[in-house]
Amino acid sequence: MQQAAVGMLLAVIGTLVQQQIVDYRWIALGIVVGGVVGYPMGMWVPMTAMPQRIAISHMFGAMAATLVGVAEYHHLAGQVSPGTMAALGFEVLFGALTVTGSFMAFGKLQEFIPGRPITFRGQNAANGVLFVTAIGLFLYLIARPANPAVFFTMIGLALLIGVSMVLPIGGADMPVVVSLLNSYAGLASAATGFAIGNNVLIICGALDGGSGFLLSILMSKAMNRSFGNVLFGAFGAAPTVAAKAATGLSVRSITAEDAALQLAYASLVIIVPGYGLAVAQAQHQVRELAEQIEKRGGTVKYAIHPVAGRMPGHMNVLLAEANVPYNELYDMEEINGEFERADVALVVGANDVVNPAARNDPSSAIYGMPILNVDRAKRVFVLKRSMNPGFAGIENELFYDEKTSMLFGDAKTSLAKLVTEVKSV
Repeated sequence: MQQAAVGMLLAVIGTLVQQQIVDYRWIALGIVVGGVVGYPMGMWVPMTAMPQRIAISHMFGAMAATLVGVAEYHHLAGQVSPGTMAALGFEVLFGALTVTGSFMAFGKLQEFIPGRPITFRGQNAANGVLFVTAIGLFLYLIARPANPAVFFTMIGLALLIGVSMVLPIGGADMPVVVSLLNSYAGLASAATGFAIGNNVLIICGALDGGSGFLLSILMSKAMNRSFGNVLFGAFGAAPTVAAKAATGLSVRSITAEDAALQLAYASLVIIVPGYGLAVAQAQHQVRELAEQIEKRGGTVKYAIHPVAGRMPGHMNVLLAEANVPYNELYDMEEINGEFERADVALVVGANDVVNPAARNDPSSAIYGMPILNVDRAKRVFVLKRSMNPGFAGIENELFYDEKTSMLFGDAKTSLAKLVTEVKSV
């Protein structure tokens, strides 16, 4: 990120020395406004809000690409070649839908827009008509570029497509959506490069677009769902076949003192972080607990599920902030075989990614999704505020397992107590 910031600084300086600039007032205003908006976003936004900050950043990037396309179209004043029009049309089409799509993703993550899928009858058909119409206008402009009314109508449709594309997608899929929108913003930037003859934009935009699209597909695979199902399946809605209810089952609670005693004498402890860890800002307490266990001769490993949290790599970034050694972080494929010999698996704020129903219950909404094999550890401690379900909205079988004990309360407070108790053992 520091290298990226230096790169952007060099880009701004390079822009300021361009001979074509005839008026610096708008540029100066842009630098001031950008600094006023960017500094608080970078310095004061908490880690829990990082996914929505990323989404809003995609919105700003896509807005920049779209405005450049509009300005270039206006500047050429009807003298647009078909090749240039193809680049400009692609730029504003994908840029505009990314603007509103990113804002919808931001709203769902920030929760001022409902996280559940918002659907209506014939929605996919309506979205298809909008998209086909926009593509039709795009092709018409390539043949007849000098049509500002058609150009701005296409932009309007693209803005509408961004809204209609994200609203029917549930909160569980927002990490995939944010990654996909990042890809769209990259493609828009690449098209900007073609339109204005900037090779750096072409190369970086293509890299960003290709890698973002690939990451979206890989994340869908990690949830055992097709990419098309993420975009059109309205995940998060009530499943057609209900998952098994937890009727008649009860959970076992544990005190911090009893949990600390078992952690202090454990040979191998595997910590499973989830979004609840980010909400509680408890990453530093997790590291302190791990250090206390290691001082007593135990080994600590962190199990990272590909879609834990609300953005790709969310848990990795969170733990890196607390200076957790990188070599202690293990991907799902690396760590799953370790759970059977773990004395304790400590689940901090994770839910769906550790639910055995994904393996055992064909009626479950998450059946078939690869999970962390937490239920195969000798003992499982779950730190959780309440028994509320995760994104998928279903009961977690792990919580009712006879090997599982629940430590209820704020994760930060609970971990701090565990640190104190392990020290005193």
